[in-house]
Amino acid sequence: RRAPPHSACWLVWVPVLCSLAMAQMHKDPTLNHHWYLWKKTYGKQYKEENEEVARRLIWEKNLKFVMLHNLEHSMGMHSYDLAMNHLGDMVGGLQIPRTGVLRLHRQGSCGACWAFSAVGALEAQLKLKTGQLVSLSAQNLVDCSTEKYGNKGCNGGFMTEAFQYIIDNNGIDSEASYPYQAKVCPKRIGVPGPLATVIKLLTHVPRVYDDPSCTDKVNHGVLVVGYGNLNGKDYWLVKNSWGLHFGEEGYIRMARNSANHCGIASYCSYPEI
Repeated sequence: RRAPPHSACWLVWVPVLCSLAMAQMHKDPTLNHHWYLWKKTYGKQYKEENEEVARRLIWEKNLKFVMLHNLEHSMGMHSYDLAMNHLGDMVGGLQIPRTGVLRLHRQGSCGACWAFSAVGALEAQLKLKTGQLVSLSAQNLVDCSTEKYGNKGCNGGFMTEAFQYIIDNNGIDSEASYPYQAKVCPKRIGVPGPLATVIKLLTHVPRVYDDPSCTDKVNHGVLVVGYGNLNGKDYWLVKNSWGLHFGEEGYIRMARNSANHCGIASYCSYPEI
């Protein structure tokens, strides 16, 4: 399913900000240095001053949420703490905990989670079958497993249909020969383990994510790579496609044996070689 867009939020800035001057009045000047450090850490650059002001206000709101949550955590009200990451300037920005599969990918503004989920499951099956761990091309799926299969490139798709494309195509390209571009590119012709699945999109990521408010209305593709128990709580270990700054080095532990939490068991799939 489609991942959260990284560039659509600017469309709502105009009604939110009456004017640049008014917006600047609401900024907390004591956070100026922290804002500078955060932008430097994550390489943030904004095209216009209005954009930076809007992002700054969102960032301050998210930072306040994290600080209040961690204060409550210190009083025993939560089982986990939070921290800011590279999505801290987004509406609903992501906060992360302080705490065979291939390297993590970052899908960027392209909603290609379904493609990364599919190739991740296939890479593991290939490893089990041949002993070789080869990075496969998510871009191949974004470009070629399209309308015929009900997939929409950067606007979302389905892992099962990606598998069907690979069968029909008699294979898929490697990542090395067909690298990820985070956009739909001109068409090219491509020559039991982790499970591709979909979950409810997460906004805040604790050590073991077990939030009663997370529903089974799924909207994001991921890869389940293992399971375990942490402090008495069963979890699935899940690989995401939002880079190393998401969760625990790009992974998240999601509650297991917890009434299909976030719909994680609703649409599992894996290929057989």
